[in-house]
Amino acid sequence: MSLAMKKFGFRIRTRGGSVVDNLTIQGRDREEAERKLRQVYHHCVVLEARESEEAPADASDFEGVISMIADEGRRGEG
Repeated sequence: MSLAMKKFGFRIRTRGGSVVDNLTIQGRDREEAERKLRQVYHHCVVLEARESEEAPADASDFEGVISMIADEGRRGEG
C-alpha cells in the first residue's frame, strides 16, 4: 500500500541569510518534504511550513487550463 504524495509549502532563511518564500516540495509527510528541502538548502532555517491546498478542479485538467488561457486572451482584445 503506497501513501499519496502531498505538497508542502515552505518559507526559509538560507545559510547566507536570504529569505526564500513559496518553496513547494512533495512528500508523503512533512518530515519527508523537509528532508528533501534540506538536501537542496543545506543549513537553512525553516521559518514557516504548511500543507498546500489542493488546486481548483478547473486548473488541474487540460481543458480547464485551455479555457483559462482563452478567457485571458479575450479580455486582452477588448
